[in-house]
Amino acid sequence: MGFCVCSWGLGTPQGFLSLLFAPSSAAAKMPSPQTVASGPELHSPREPAGPRIPAQGTRKASSEDTSSAHREGLRPGLGTLRRAFSKASQRASGCAPQEDPGLLRRSSRLLFRSLRRARDEGPAADQTQATTGPGVAHGREASSRAMDGVSPQSSTGAGPAELEDKSVADLITERKLLAAFEQLRHLETQLVAEKASRTFEQDPTGFARRAMDLCLHYDGLAAEIGAIVLETLGPDGVDAAVLAELARVVRAEEEAHPEPPADGDFLCTPRHWRQHWEDAVRRSARERVQQVSAGEAPGAAEGASGLAQLLAELGRLVRRDLQKVQLEVHPAYAAAGYPAWEAYLRAFHGAVAQRLQELAHDAHGCEQLYVLLDWASNVYSSPDFLGSQDLALPSEPLPPLLAPDVWARLESDYTSFLETKIASCFDGILQVEQSRWVAAEAPDVLQGHYHTPLSIDVHMLVAEHVKAAGAISAELEATTLQICTRALGLFLPRFEKAFLESGAVSEPNLCANINACEEFRTHLLARFPGSLEELEKPLVAATCAFQKRLLQGLQGDVQPLFKVLCTKAWLTQDVLQPLLDKVVAFAGHLEHVVPPRAQETLQEVHRYVVREYLAQALRPRERFRGVERVSGSQKMGLDAQAIGNTFQGLGSEATWLGRAIPCVADILGETYKDDIRRHLETLIRSYPDIRRDHVLAILALRRLGHRRNQHLLTHAQDLLRAVAEAGGPGAAGGHVLFEEIEVPTSMDVLITCI
Repeated sequence: MGFCVCSWGLGTPQGFLSLLFAPSSAAAKMPSPQTVASGPELHSPREPAGPRIPAQGTRKASSEDTSSAHREGLRPGLGTLRRAFSKASQRASGCAPQEDPGLLRRSSRLLFRSLRRARDEGPAADQTQATTGPGVAHGREASSRAMDGVSPQSSTGAGPAELEDKSVADLITERKLLAAFEQLRHLETQLVAEKASRTFEQDPTGFARRAMDLCLHYDGLAAEIGAIVLETLGPDGVDAAVLAELARVVRAEEEAHPEPPADGDFLCTPRHWRQHWEDAVRRSARERVQQVSAGEAPGAAEGASGLAQLLAELGRLVRRDLQKVQLEVHPAYAAAGYPAWEAYLRAFHGAVAQRLQELAHDAHGCEQLYVLLDWASNVYSSPDFLGSQDLALPSEPLPPLLAPDVWARLESDYTSFLETKIASCFDGILQVEQSRWVAAEAPDVLQGHYHTPLSIDVHMLVAEHVKAAGAISAELEATTLQICTRALGLFLPRFEKAFLESGAVSEPNLCANINACEEFRTHLLARFPGSLEELEKPLVAATCAFQKRLLQGLQGDVQPLFKVLCTKAWLTQDVLQPLLDKVVAFAGHLEHVVPPRAQETLQEVHRYVVREYLAQALRPRERFRGVERVSGSQKMGLDAQAIGNTFQGLGSEATWLGRAIPCVADILGETYKDDIRRHLETLIRSYPDIRRDHVLAILALRRLGHRRNQHLLTHAQDLLRAVAEAGGPGAAGGHVLFEEIEVPTSMDVLITCI
């Protein structure tokens, strides 16, 4: 317990008075007592540790003095008081190794002030004789017996018979707190009255002894209150009756000492036991919380799992203790009109906050940081953390579990680790894909579409981390989404380059990657609207790269088949069907591509076939005249119909391509030359990207003559100019066909121009 006179630094009462009254002549005549060393071994001034200070005035060396000295020797002193408190000291020291010395410091300061005032006030002549009568010794003897020996009757009435023969120290030891306080209050009132009547004017040693005894007993009672609080949540607990009596004695002390005396007297000053009780509650909560894996730092634990286990144990302890407070402790205090729930709730909140600050200081790694943030925001702050919805909320909101600067630091550290972790995860995804390419694994077909694990891996990675961050705070969720977006934006070009440079490039794999990019665009953007716009550009670039490589494969297969078109052998053979067969086989892969990208690719194939057909027609290897020209025109019409039917059957929506080959065929085979103008107008209006060189190449196929060619060329130039003023290629919806057809300058074209 540590409550002893030596904690004041005064030694024995005689030593205290010798320091206080050293300047006085009476004190100078006093023999020097033996000083008691500081520590628990405090001797009573009545023990043979030093000479007694004789009473001044009427005390004489007679039989009365001998009887008085005999009584003084029989009365227990401070040493006896220390031994009487030994049991309570051991119990209190087991829970609180170091009691708050504030009570003793306040006691010593106020006692100094009280004694100096008693010394400085000069005694009246008539009062001097009254204060030295034989009744004084009897009053002091009774007070001392009340604290060390026999207790007087309680101030509130006759107490139980078993309490009448017990000292205050015994009552405190047996936790009869209210009875002990009533006796102390009675003795305090008596000592104040005697001091006011100047009883101790000639015997300041007696006043100091009794004042210190009273102070020690008050402090011992306060220490017992702290010990009860510390034992309340222990394994054995404390009876509800003891808790109720504790609450009543605190309230009784507040009523007995409502405010400091006007004259600053030490004896009646408030003891602040309510504050002492609250401090003990906080100390109890702090010690309970610190018991959870004491001495084990997160770095010494087995990563995030060890920290999670520690926090789970901490949560169980706090939940168990607060439930005990709710069910057992609070009702006991409430029966005495003393609120305890809010005090315990705030005490445990502060203890948990302190413990979490310590854990946060040593936490490292993304997983440990997230475990701390998640426990603070989702576990501890959960409404059902205590397992009851009927708990009374505190009158004022609890402070944040973690200070704002600590929380911000944890989130910042977490996002820094998370950025590195997500980048590493994308590296792992790329390695998995590369291993699949080496193993030549064909993509799966799910719901009719080619599928690659890339899509699932990326979706799970992003969704998992964003969801986990959203469980902590909206700000952390937004930050995590930005990290994932940047990482995915950097991953897509790397993935595209690695795949196109690998030996796994094939139609199924290309289609599967196109599907993956489309899923990123639709599903991720739909799930996180307004957050992934910066992914649009890399996704479009990757999709276009895969589509281009897919078309290049088809072009490499069918390009040689275009060379036999518009030849004399072409007039008698169906050389177009092998080309269309390859197109149909290629379109079979597009059936396993998501509709938007499949339609884009199919229309691009359709445009490529029509464009290459026209390129062969505008630069023929052989010139047709007469009947061959008419046959060639008819053959081109049949080919245009075959191409249109094929792509229409495949589902191409590029109907705007259907007029190009027939218009050229009509110009080539038209027998009524004046209608060539009409066919030419249709061609120019349908395809505004046509140029003058294309018109010259088409007219060169007919060889109409100089005048008619000049007339048609002039009219075509006027039409081209009008189309350009109307908006150029935009007038036809931005479609491009003739612009990509290169027409070499031949002799026939030159002749047509002349």
